[in-house]
Amino acid sequence: MIAYPDPNVLVCRRLEMLPVEMVVRGYLAGTTSTSVLTLYQAGQREMYGVRLAEAMRPNQALPAPILTPTSKAAHGDHDAPLSPAQVLEQGLLTAEQWDELSAMALALYARGCELAATRGLVLADTKYEFGLDTGGAVVLADEIHTPDSSRFWRSASYEDRFARGERPDSFDKDFVRSWVAARCDPYKDPIPEIPQEIIAATSDVYIEAFETITGLPFVKPDAGEPAPARVRRNLAQFLGTGV
Repeated sequence: MIAYPDPNVLVCRRLEMLPVEMVVRGYLAGTTSTSVLTLYQAGQREMYGVRLAEAMRPNQALPAPILTPTSKAAHGDHDAPLSPAQVLEQGLLTAEQWDELSAMALALYARGCELAATRGLVLADTKYEFGLDTGGAVVLADEIHTPDSSRFWRSASYEDRFARGERPDSFDKDFVRSWVAARCDPYKDPIPEIPQEIIAATSDVYIEAFETITGLPFVKPDAGEPAPARVRRNLAQFLGTGV
């Protein structure tokens, strides 16, 4: 990302994306087919090159954060879990790239956890994407530590809810995923129409997440200016005055 001139626009630099998403997990959690909790509940104990202990409970803290890389699926496909050995065997990354991405992802997660803790949040898991610039250097890409790529829980209620076997209070898109998963298999079945109250509640979750994570108030764009006009005005410095 180079600049953020408008609430709906990012000015970015193109990268040659590396075909592995670096997912870091600090807890036995998740709802997707590649999550450690889903795989664990299906009976797997060895996953992503890591062996997990028996008798672990949903949303329990792992002994240490683990890397659970996945392939970057083509449009319409689903990401597939990978072990470090598979990443190298399939030629997705070189050994040097794997070591660099692993170190960067774990360091970013550790820093994210520190910052989240100051806001009363637990960063349960997250993903990072990387690419190569024109000089071949590895560059962090896409967004990080938002409810789209990360699972945030409220730390104040985590221990109590975990002890009762309840799902943690969360700031993430699992709000919608959980509603859908309770009604169908989202990977096989048609997705039911999502009620307006769920959509509105999701919007509220994202606004609250923004304010909690950043410590800043969420400011809606001026409703009096049409969005296209606002975007053109804010992009004039990048695209010229003739926009």
